[in-house]
Amino acid sequence: MAFTDRLRSLVRPPAEPDQPPAPFVIGVARSGTTLLRLMLDAHPEMAIPPETHFIPKLAKAMGELPKSAGEDEMRRRAHAEITGHRRWPDFGLDAAELDRRFDHTEPFNATNALRAFYALYAEQQGKPRWGDKSPSYVRRIRRVHAVLPESHFIHLIRDGRDVALSQLEVHHGNDEVADAATEWVQGIEKARKVGGGIGDAYMEVRYEDLVDDPKPVLERICARIDLGFDPAMLDYHRGAEDRLAETVRDMSRGEGEAITAEQRAEQHKNVSKPPQRDRAGRWRRDMSADQRRAFEAVAGALLSDLGYEVGEP
Repeated sequence: MAFTDRLRSLVRPPAEPDQPPAPFVIGVARSGTTLLRLMLDAHPEMAIPPETHFIPKLAKAMGELPKSAGEDEMRRRAHAEITGHRRWPDFGLDAAELDRRFDHTEPFNATNALRAFYALYAEQQGKPRWGDKSPSYVRRIRRVHAVLPESHFIHLIRDGRDVALSQLEVHHGNDEVADAATEWVQGIEKARKVGGGIGDAYMEVRYEDLVDDPKPVLERICARIDLGFDPAMLDYHRGAEDRLAETVRDMSRGEGEAITAEQRAEQHKNVSKPPQRDRAGRWRRDMSADQRRAFEAVAGALLSDLGYEVGEP
């Protein structure tokens, strides 16, 4: 049985008759997903936690349990996968409380385990609905949607040359422009290919439109996820520092590497300000001719297909 089919076999009827659409903000790293997360999170009814990244691993771990495994064993496995993840401290949740939620979740499966986690986070923020923002899910749409059928993917696309420049500025970015171009092409093409198969549960948004005139973009997103637009979303920057404080801590990156609290804060310094239009198209002034040619040699066709200017600026 294919892995995705196995995931679908874990998805049982929801604990409640109807689950409202859950927005999942995705995109190639440094495409502006944190900005969009903060805008949605500023809505009085919507809570978007820091990046999760653990959904595919959780679903895989539970899918590998023997068919004879009881729900208590499933609860232990799900709890270990979530609270043992390196990003768990970002959420500010109590592990014991999550365990209690799991004890009262029936039937227990990967789907309802995730719903319990997100609901707990939303309640902590005093909000009734939840979503997610994990750029890495741009390559995991099928797996995430299989285990959380209410997920609606908001794919934020940004000019890849601006993405490359932003990646080069942060510690975890690509060291070579050509590598950044390859990552950008692969991420977007994978998302578009899979997203086309889930209908209205997938939509694309341009970063350039979001920073130029955010209101109509946010209204379109809200309409897709059955959420009334609220003007508070436009004032996201007023509470941005408080919301991002959750992740200001040192974090392991695996294999002995670590990212410091200062580095994590530096990555998102611009989202504490109103939308900055000059961040769109900055490649024209900040990218060297050699860098531009290297990027376009790999990604020129996709840039053109998406309507971005290609060639000498």
